[in-house]
This record gives sequence, C-alpha cells and structure tokens, in this order.
Amino acid sequence: MKLVIYGKGGIGKSTTTSNLAVAFARRKKSVLQIGCDPKHDSTFPIAHSLIPTATEVLAEKDFNYDEVDKDDIIFTGYEGIACVEAGGPAAGVGCAGYVVGETIGLLSDLGALTAYDIILFDVLGDVVCGGFSVPLQHADYAVIVATNDFDSLFAANRIAAAVAQKGKSYPVKFAGMIANRCSKKDLIDALSARLDSKTIGLIEENSSIRTSRLGGKTIFEAAESDPALVALTMPYIEIADYLLSNPAAQETLPLSDREVFSLLTEIESAAK
Repeated sequence: MKLVIYGKGGIGKSTTTSNLAVAFARRKKSVLQIGCDPKHDSTFPIAHSLIPTATEVLAEKDFNYDEVDKDDIIFTGYEGIACVEAGGPAAGVGCAGYVVGETIGLLSDLGALTAYDIILFDVLGDVVCGGFSVPLQHADYAVIVATNDFDSLFAANRIAAAVAQKGKSYPVKFAGMIANRCSKKDLIDALSARLDSKTIGLIEENSSIRTSRLGGKTIFEAAESDPALVALTMPYIEIADYLLSNPAAQETLPLSDREVFSLLTEIESAAK
C-alpha cells in the first residue's frame, strides 16, 4: 500500500507520518518512509539523524544514476523502517518538485517501490505544483493532516482538488483527513462531509508528542522509557488499522475557494 501524506506547512505532518510508520511496523508490516521536502527532516525521528539525501548522493556521483545503489539512499532506522530523503536545491535555486519526481524514479529503478508492504510519501506543505503531485501517480490513498482552523482547511481543500485531478488518470483515492493538534474537529468534519470523505482519526494536542520529535524520536520510542506515554500511541495505531482495511473511498468533490471560505466562516459565526 502506498500512502501520500499532505498538509499545510507546520501542521505536524512529518511527526504524524513518522508515528504512522511505526504504527504500521508494529502491525508487522515492512515500511518505507520517503521525505519529499528540501528540509529533509521527515525521517529523523526514525533514523535518529539527518540522513544523506538522494540529491546529495547523486551530486557525489556526478548524477550518474546507474552508479547509485539502494544502500546509498535507503537507511534503516527504528523498528526496521527504511528511510529516504529526496532533499532538494538551496532556497531560491532550482525546482524541489522536480527532485521529488527524480527521487521516485530512482527508487522505482532500484525496485524499492515494490519491496515494502507500506510506502509513506511525506510531501512538502500545501504546495501542489506538478512536481509535488507526482507521488499521487504512485499512490493508493492520499491523506491530509489538518487542524481545526480556517487556514489549515482552506489548504486542505486545495490539496483535495489536486487529489481529485490526479484521480482522473490514476487509481489514487482520498482516504480522508487526520485531525491533528486539536480537541475539536467540527470544522474538519464539516469539510470532510462536503468532500464526500471522512475524518479518519483525531490526535489531540500534547506537548510530549512535539517534545519526542525534538528529541529525534517518535512517541512510540519515547513511550518505551515512559509508560505514561503509551496512550498517546493509540490514535496512530487506530489510523493505521483503518488504512490497512483498504477502506472504500468516494470520488473527491472539492469546493471552490469561495465555497470553502463560506462554509468555514458560516460554521464559525454560528458557534459564536
């Protein structure tokens, strides 16, 4: 199963992806996590370091793709999870979206895209240009991480539109949204319903989850030394189990920008 995880920048998407990777591994699945962001920090809670990126490795080999081996770009971390970081050009130089496509092509040539039970693509923020939508061409499901606020959900709707567009040519389906860092999810539920989708999990705000990432660990690994944190792992297990059930998914029907603006502002106004 190939899953693409999207979400507005700073929403906790990489933290969610890393913890989901462990949840799948705890279900005895082989997992590959691919960071698709020039910051190349998606996998460090799994690998415990900033691993060499595909961009860096290719540069060292003068971009001779035939000289790249699996071990050059795939690194094994916590729970045996395989990690890859696409990397990208320096800020303001080149196209990071192009790098994502090239990295996926390289992994495909190396046979990595068929070597694991679960592949997670952690894709940069809310950028939905052609390069950053390439993972959708390879995915079974897309998942959006969102908080219960206007900016996050405005971006989520635009990402859903990209999923719908790719779904016309590829088999990718929109599995739903994960409510992250929030106690309420009324806005998320409302947008999910309008998208003919659903909210597939709620991860409440908790400083321990953020602290574990800052310490280079997932909450699962942090819980090994602090049993009080075990309860925080359960939402990720539940989301992983839901996705492993191969859920049916409706055709995504994204709203226009003005429609999602009206929907969210009306709900907020009614709540006051």
